[in-house]
Amino acid sequence: MQASPSDITTTWLRELSQLEAESRPTHWKGAPSTLVTSCTPHNFALATGEEILSSTLSALELADQEILFVTCFWARSPSLTSLSQTLRRLSIKSLARQDGTRIRVRICLSSVSLLQKLVHTSSLSGYIYPPSTWVSRLGLPAPDDLQGLDLQIKSIFIRPMSVMHPKFIIVDRRTAFLLSCNVSWEKWFEGCIELEGQFVGKLVEFWRLFWGRNDLPALPFHRNGSLPQPSLGHGGSSTNGNTDITTTRNTLPHSTRLAASQTPTILLPSSHHQNPHFHPFPFQTPPSSPPTPLNTFLLHAFATARRTIYIQTPNLTSPPVLTALLAALTRGVEVHILTNRRMMVLEQLLTAGTITEFCVWQLLRRYRRLLQSSRRADEERGVNVGKLRIGYYRSSGAGQGMENEPAKSHLKLTVVDEEIVVLGSGNMDRASWYTSQELGVAFLSRELAGLVLGTVKECLMGRVEEYYP
Repeated sequence: MQASPSDITTTWLRELSQLEAESRPTHWKGAPSTLVTSCTPHNFALATGEEILSSTLSALELADQEILFVTCFWARSPSLTSLSQTLRRLSIKSLARQDGTRIRVRICLSSVSLLQKLVHTSSLSGYIYPPSTWVSRLGLPAPDDLQGLDLQIKSIFIRPMSVMHPKFIIVDRRTAFLLSCNVSWEKWFEGCIELEGQFVGKLVEFWRLFWGRNDLPALPFHRNGSLPQPSLGHGGSSTNGNTDITTTRNTLPHSTRLAASQTPTILLPSSHHQNPHFHPFPFQTPPSSPPTPLNTFLLHAFATARRTIYIQTPNLTSPPVLTALLAALTRGVEVHILTNRRMMVLEQLLTAGTITEFCVWQLLRRYRRLLQSSRRADEERGVNVGKLRIGYYRSSGAGQGMENEPAKSHLKLTVVDEEIVVLGSGNMDRASWYTSQELGVAFLSRELAGLVLGTVKECLMGRVEEYYP
């Protein structure tokens, strides 16, 4: 009898409740069912990070009371310039109300530079940037240009290598944008999904427990008495001059309007861990990954997959993932992987001691051995080994005058049996699974899975180097 997504959720929650996980935020301990909620998804967009963020900023300008802006890497870039312009406009809008209130803006980040990480406090209270440093250290407007904002900027980084990797934006605690991109210059293949509903409250609570602590006052009612209208990727002209995302075939930017119906959703936090638990010698067994909600859900989804697993990840160096995928192939599940060559190689070596290309080669070698050793046994028991498909992302327009063509893929997407979708910040690499703080969101919807996967595959036409078969 085949298991449904609801059955999978039930068994995963039972497993999670039995684990003694040392995890922050801790609000799910003792009551993992509180992670299960619902949302109304509006749009799914694919583009470069600059285009994604530029389009999303139009929603920020609709903010009436508050913006919670969380990213990992922060760098001077066109994205930062666009954000600075939006903050200026928000300040002018707030001052024009002439009621003495200011729009509350909280910017949270983790990585600015190597020096910043070397000297950063290890306190989970983080470091709050004084207004006098906003221009020189962060490239933001001067405080005099932002007098209409109640603005605070905080960074948290835990040495030696625990970055806070989530990327999301919450507007007035009503609309959330889950992004894969940072505030940086990289022209990578990125994604963003726009959400409303009960899930946003869960995300606000996640922010409060880790970033906000006691900094989350009650918000008054909206002046207009209604929700800001979803704005990502609707096409048409933009009131603030930012890039709108339009829908065309496999060109980027690309947006898909979602069904806007209530969708079962699971918030999947994954806390940082200071000890990377390196096992550097070949004879050592890889350590188990920390049993965070995100890690355990993905492993449970892989273990219960019946037909297909699709993974798109910047890098692939996590031992538990590689083992789980091979086990799924053994059960006859079809596995499709899309990743990158030569992406953040030094970072991979420092955090994983290996690189994606070598891990892919190892997985393929083990798969070929599986095919050889199990052919006769599979025929006897009537089970075939699943098909493995591996591709590397490649730019379709590098060197051909296409300035905004993504050079690498930075989207983090998992689709299981075309009915479970996981988006968020987590890569299938060792850093995301063992040391970084991550945030994933699972959507249990065959309709949403079809729309997301269809959009991604359409946009990848002409952007994949088939490695196997």
